[in-house]
Amino acid sequence: MHLQVRLCVPPLLLLGQALAASNHLGVRDNLHFPLHARATNKDGSVPLYKNPAAAIEDRVSDLLPRMTLQEKVAQLIQGDIDGWMDMSDPLDDTLTHNQTGLENMLSTKSGAVWGGYLAKWDKIVYAITIGQQYLMENTTLGIPAIFQTEGLHGFTDNGTTWPSPIGLAASFNTDLLQQAAATIATEAEGLGYSQAFAPVLDLSRELRWGRVEENFGEDPFLTGEMGHAYVTGLQSGRRRNASSTAIARMAATCKHFAAFGSPQGGLNIAQVSGGERELRTNFLKPFNRACVESLSIMTAYSSYDGIPAVANTHLLTDILRNEWGYKYFVTCDAGSIDLLVSTHAVCADRECAARVGIENYSGEMGGGTYTYLTLPDQVNAGNVSVTYIDETVKSILRTKFSLGLFENPYPYADYTSTLRTSATRSLLHQMEQETIVLLENHNSVLPLSKTIGSVALIGPQADRVTLGDYVFFNASLNGITPLAGFSQVLANTSVKVNYAEGSKLWSNDQSGFSAAVEAAKNSDVAVVMVGTWSLDQTLLWTPGTNATTGEHVDLSDLGLVGAQLDLVKAVKAAGKPTVVVLVSGKPVAEPWIQANADAVIQQFYPGELGGLALAEVIFGDVNPSGKLPVSFPRSVGTTPVFYNYIKGSRPLDPGMVFDNGTLKFGHQYVLDSPVPLWSFGHGLSYTTFNYTNLKLSQNGLISTTQNFTVSVTVTNTGKVDGKEVVQVYMTDLVSSVATPNQELIGFQKVSLKAGQSQTVNIPVTSSQLAVWTVKQAWTVEPGQFLIKVGTSDQSFASAVLTVH
Repeated sequence: MHLQVRLCVPPLLLLGQALAASNHLGVRDNLHFPLHARATNKDGSVPLYKNPAAAIEDRVSDLLPRMTLQEKVAQLIQGDIDGWMDMSDPLDDTLTHNQTGLENMLSTKSGAVWGGYLAKWDKIVYAITIGQQYLMENTTLGIPAIFQTEGLHGFTDNGTTWPSPIGLAASFNTDLLQQAAATIATEAEGLGYSQAFAPVLDLSRELRWGRVEENFGEDPFLTGEMGHAYVTGLQSGRRRNASSTAIARMAATCKHFAAFGSPQGGLNIAQVSGGERELRTNFLKPFNRACVESLSIMTAYSSYDGIPAVANTHLLTDILRNEWGYKYFVTCDAGSIDLLVSTHAVCADRECAARVGIENYSGEMGGGTYTYLTLPDQVNAGNVSVTYIDETVKSILRTKFSLGLFENPYPYADYTSTLRTSATRSLLHQMEQETIVLLENHNSVLPLSKTIGSVALIGPQADRVTLGDYVFFNASLNGITPLAGFSQVLANTSVKVNYAEGSKLWSNDQSGFSAAVEAAKNSDVAVVMVGTWSLDQTLLWTPGTNATTGEHVDLSDLGLVGAQLDLVKAVKAAGKPTVVVLVSGKPVAEPWIQANADAVIQQFYPGELGGLALAEVIFGDVNPSGKLPVSFPRSVGTTPVFYNYIKGSRPLDPGMVFDNGTLKFGHQYVLDSPVPLWSFGHGLSYTTFNYTNLKLSQNGLISTTQNFTVSVTVTNTGKVDGKEVVQVYMTDLVSSVATPNQELIGFQKVSLKAGQSQTVNIPVTSSQLAVWTVKQAWTVEPGQFLIKVGTSDQSFASAVLTVH
């Protein structure tokens, strides 16, 4: 693999030529506009860039030559509304600003502006309005800014909080996710935001890493499909009163480009090792599927094969810009240009870091020393070609025109009408229900009957709203706890709920065990809720707080923390049927629970209605339909445990440590097994489904360029209605390079009434059969492919596809 930091002017990509001889303003002489009034034309006509009916490329080409070098560099650097607003107190509602701070900030940092604070909505509206009015009305060219916020699983200023992305992925419902993303865009759009930092398309293949919860799971295809749904939902439509050429109302921001989620040791921002084939086969596929039409991409902090992502010309220029034709805004992550000096040590000073960043066509986010402020002097000294600046500015302007910001960059007067609506809450309720995964259900202990006398609800997760990271301070106050959910679902019944906390999430103290055991003994069934926890974006970064998942929170052990496992064991020993609910942001590795619990439910970090949805599933108001987007290892020592390992990579001769201490020795592993507790795609239902009549189009014989369709009939053979995720996997039986033992190539969620059948057709493109060959090219090789319908560890039906 040939990765390099390119410090010379590339012969490709550049859509324009370097500026000719320039005057002191840095703009060309002999143009059709006067230098003293660059926003006008000499002939009195309206400048093309101000014409909303003109083509976007024509508007970009008209505006760029009018800009001074300082104006161009300002477009590259992220500003912050705290430059003119006091954002230190989220409860403060003072609508005043610092005019000097406003002018100073936007004179040097105005391409995009960070505004993602927790604040009163009218204060945000005021801040954005003031900023846009100044740029539109008090600067020479009137170029609006892109105002940015977070949007990973909800708008993060008291917007609706959705389940963390790993939970969203468990729904396997792209249509529902697209609708969810649309509501996130709607909540932010009305306040004046035009860019959301989402989705995250890293793969959850290194489970020790703290940010597993932010991803859509371990699989490239699922991640790409969910990411595409998210980008589509976030961007679709136009801002009010925008130009007819605008193509989006909100810029999605695919991140972190690329391979960020598999750091060495699971440590945040650590190096990622791999080659070109792994890069293309796994890490780039989701971005290629979801992000070519996304209006923004954010690069990774880490290095891949020794090259920092922000300096990786092969990745950012050869692949992203040239091969994929990506033409929109690329930004670094917060402060990551500075990391070229302070962490990666590939630059000795800020000037070098800025040069490397701009020569990879990236903007600079805040959080560092603003190295790009050195660019004007570097251009004047001949150390940086202005061509790089021009092309990067073009990508930013192109994004702004695509958003229609030149016509209407302002908040909407009726913004409150689109925030936290009943329609959004109804959609959230459905998503909460579909993200819950039933892992075990021995003797059909679930669903619980509403005619039982009592239920014990036990554990540190039972009376707590546990949300994932990237939520606002006190977001949990908008949520429903499982205990409150039980009370709501059982309101019109005689079922008694016996609650006991049992233990804290973060403590070894067992003093609460006796009350928990007593609650179990006095109940017909016990539900024990344990797991991991994260914190909101204020507390997560506050010294002295604790969490077990989230950004910069990495684990060396995937088991339950503190007294939690002992609590489960103590409750189980009380002799009552025991249901264990894992509420977590990543897989929990506890084989004892899998082997001994009567039922196990996985609830990845939910949104505001997670407690209600969980109660509805447990008592049968809702039939669970979630599937695992990530595999669960038996211990941290058996990781990685992703299902799509390369053939030959999981030899099996397991040993075991029995509960009584007896040792059974094996080889892979000596005292454990590489086989997951639960594998990708697993998830049970309260009904049963049968698969018949599997067919491949073209009678299972296609050319290397033909697409095909997998058809199968699914029947709900049980007594209750349910939803099933039809999953299609492919194995390339013989290939020129080692390929995965299986790969997900299609899925579809269907709803079937009891006794109902439906024929499901899942299209597959020929490109999904391709391998990255030794000749460094995607190639569909003739041969046979096993097509399986089932889960990653089960086969319900299969057929052979022949490619000639």
